[in-house]
Amino acid sequence: MWQPGLAAEALTLAEFNRGTAAEMRWMWVDRFTEFVSGSHACGLKNVSLAEEVLDGYFPGFPMFPPTLVIEGMAQLGGVLLAEHFGWEKRVVLAKVGKAVFHQAAKPGDQLHYRVVLESTQEHGAIASGTSHCDGSLQAEIDLMFAFLDDQRFADGPLFNPGELGTMLRLMKMFDVAVDAQGKPLDLSDKL
Repeated sequence: MWQPGLAAEALTLAEFNRGTAAEMRWMWVDRFTEFVSGSHACGLKNVSLAEEVLDGYFPGFPMFPPTLVIEGMAQLGGVLLAEHFGWEKRVVLAKVGKAVFHQAAKPGDQLHYRVVLESTQEHGAIASGTSHCDGSLQAEIDLMFAFLDDQRFADGPLFNPGELGTMLRLMKMFDVAVDAQGKPLDLSDKL
């Protein structure tokens, strides 16, 4: 299991942001709260007035765009799926099968995401996700993921070396991640 201070080459948040400013990395999950390999992942998203996306989405009624709730759950699901396959697959969101929103996410809300890996196939996977706010169901989403192969798509990683591992450490994934038997997950050398 990764612990603070173990990786001397690890970037600080400031170094990470400085190095990727031109690439505009947007993460829509603030912290992992649970991660069971091959099963499910849970995380938090704090909705803040400080986020630019709230400014112009719905003038006069600041709310977190529903598409970014979908993206946050897709990020959790993508990490869950990539880890399940040993970080060997290039995972992308292929389709949103269903998206039902029961209430708006407003400034000050904390969204509790849960994504469950329903099935995997040769070329992708299906996951279901829920978002809760103040104990009430906020959204229900069905996600379909695809694996990019080198024959049909450009080869190479989706992230620069070390970036994904840094993002996952900042979101405290390895503080809560366990394998199917409940043993802590180590930071993979593939990250």
